[in-house]
Amino acid sequence: MAGVKSSASLCSLIEMAKANALEPHAYLREVFVRLLQVKTLVEMEQLLLWRAAAVSAGTI
Repeated sequence: MAGVKSSASLCSLIEMAKANALEPHAYLREVFVRLLQVKTLVEMEQLLLWRAAAVSAGTI
């Protein structure tokens, strides 16, 4: 059952990246690389999809 939930979560992230005009592979690669360096909640929040979409669009 955990595999099903993991797969669904990953598919959801991919579709949300597409919906926010982000290239899914690049977004996930960036999240996984930066996730290893996260030390604070603020740093974690910067990885959230809507935050990444705003940065990509130049609104932040």
